[in-house]
Amino acid sequence: MSYQTLISVEDLHALPSGSYALFDCRFDLGKPAWGESVYAEGHLPGARYAHLDRDLAAPITATSGRHPLPTREEFAQRVGGWGVSPQTQVVVYDQGNGMYAARLWWMLRWIGHRDVALLNGGLAAWSAAGLALSTKPAPSASACEYGLAPSAGGTMDVATLQRELAQRAVLLVDGRGADRFAGQNETIDPVAGHVPGAVNHPFARNLDERGQFLPAATLRERWLATLDGRPAGEVVAMCGSGVSACHNLLALAHAGLDGTRLYAGSWSEWIRDPARPVATGSA
Repeated sequence: MSYQTLISVEDLHALPSGSYALFDCRFDLGKPAWGESVYAEGHLPGARYAHLDRDLAAPITATSGRHPLPTREEFAQRVGGWGVSPQTQVVVYDQGNGMYAARLWWMLRWIGHRDVALLNGGLAAWSAAGLALSTKPAPSASACEYGLAPSAGGTMDVATLQRELAQRAVLLVDGRGADRFAGQNETIDPVAGHVPGAVNHPFARNLDERGQFLPAATLRERWLATLDGRPAGEVVAMCGSGVSACHNLLALAHAGLDGTRLYAGSWSEWIRDPARPVATGSA
């Protein structure tokens, strides 16, 4: 059996040891060294650490957002270096709600990897189930050449996005909180607001009170309301830097709404050019 969106703690614990590759994606935007530090203190047995800035992003440039994507070829080389082949079942997790782990989930799908799932509830759910952590390094794996396959998650660059927005050909969905979308309480990026024409669907709306994803049927109902009659294939997801937007893309996939794309540069790229318009308020 393969897992392609979510996996429960119970199902992960039941998988035979060595039958999957496990990645710890814990991170804190304000403390970039935190995730690696707590990984060393304890992680799910067999997990390898994947750092958001080093492993899941390319170097920042004068025109990019805060977490630009590498090329598909560059990322495939990194994945092969981890010993992951296209046939490997991959499981990713973070400290809880999946905001960071969803980035690795999406990036693997972007290079054509299908069997990748996010641990629902992350390390918090694993620990709540009374399961043990380990301080042992991840077991060594032989590097392999990862062959690219057709992407299960497309991207859109800023120039194309501007053109498609002008033609009303896409539905741009911003996954940041409602306050940041409205231009209030902006503490991360130097300009507050949102892309004119975008709609707001905070990624937290995908979660229940425990920080776990809602059932697929509930997610589908919520997302169909946001789509308001538009097909999922018109959705382009964004956020502050292309990280939490992947949480929305995972929720859409789990709800059976496929064909979505990511504006990876997101708000932090959009505001690099002062000529690009900025909107504030809830709409």
